[in-house]
Amino acid sequence: FHCYADDTQLYISFKPGDIAQLTRITQCVKEIRDWMTHNFLLLNSDKTEILLIGPKTSIQKLQHLNLHLDGCSVTTSLTVKDLGVILDSSLSFKYYINQVTKTAVFHLRNISKLRNMLSISDAEKLVHAFMTSRIDYCNALLGGCPASLINKLQLVQNAAARVLTRSRKYDHITPMLSSLHWLPVKFLIDYKLLLLTYKALNGLAPMYLSSLLTRYNPPRSLRSQTSGLLVVPRIAKSTKGGRAFSHLAPKLWNSLPDSVRGLDTLSQFRCRLKTYLFSKAYT
Repeated sequence: FHCYADDTQLYISFKPGDIAQLTRITQCVKEIRDWMTHNFLLLNSDKTEILLIGPKTSIQKLQHLNLHLDGCSVTTSLTVKDLGVILDSSLSFKYYINQVTKTAVFHLRNISKLRNMLSISDAEKLVHAFMTSRIDYCNALLGGCPASLINKLQLVQNAAARVLTRSRKYDHITPMLSSLHWLPVKFLIDYKLLLLTYKALNGLAPMYLSSLLTRYNPPRSLRSQTSGLLVVPRIAKSTKGGRAFSHLAPKLWNSLPDSVRGLDTLSQFRCRLKTYLFSKAYT
């Protein structure tokens, strides 16, 4: 479970045929309600949501599932919002990306109306505040998403670059992004994932992330033994398992040159990593 200031999230894993396990959630919510009542707090059952996550065939069998919590009937939701991120039953993040794109475009249009009155420095600050911040927020979750979804965010970034540089619609975008020192969206996602990986390997990340990574120790003495590689676990399905942090993070980490993987401090790693990804994106 996760607890926040005004939000409590409960998680339970079960097989499609074992829905009796859901009674555990009902019992847990009852205990939370009793605790809140004892502490002069009120549980708002009307705002309680249920999201089923799993294979499409399994979700369809349970789509009419409903629970009774504190006298209220709670049915499954198509999407839920978790700390500003919209989650869906297949964790495709398509609803979240669509929302981010819509909001970013709205603010970008307003900035474009003011562009003639702003210096490029001031305009760039507005773009970072209202557009880039939304693309960057929790973007490590988007690792491994289909290129068609990532391209929606890339188009927004391209539009922002055109507004800043006052370029025409059909001008080549790559020189603009390079001149602004902006990493393309795909590389921004890789950058965030690799930062999390470095932190997890050096005791700077939560244990639940660190426990997902295993250092590579060959059975016999090899040169790769001291190269800082990670074990890439096998996966059953590349569409789902390939997006897991336990698989994607080692895969990206092992692709880095030794000179980047072996850096001693986070600040050095962050700087060298961005330089490496920048050269990879624009050469």
